[in-house]
Amino acid sequence: MNQLLAGAVAMGSIVIALFFLRFWRSSGDRFFLYFALSFLIEGGHRFYSSIDILASEDTPFHFLLRLLAYSLILWAIVEKNLAGRRRTK
Repeated sequence: MNQLLAGAVAMGSIVIALFFLRFWRSSGDRFFLYFALSFLIEGGHRFYSSIDILASEDTPFHFLLRLLAYSLILWAIVEKNLAGRRRTK
């Protein structure tokens, strides 16, 4: 049952990444590209975790992948806000 749920979360993350890629292609805004990459990394990580049953999620590799994914989201938000402030000055 846990593998089924992990697979569903992985599929959902990859579908969300595809939506953000579509928005990036239509707008050209890097904000959507960063979000797409973040969800793609998260979906790939969930897929890998569901396949490799023996691997523990307490290893530094898993934490670094999550850190990279969440850092991309934070960077996208910060970059978007900094760009907005530059335009208003």
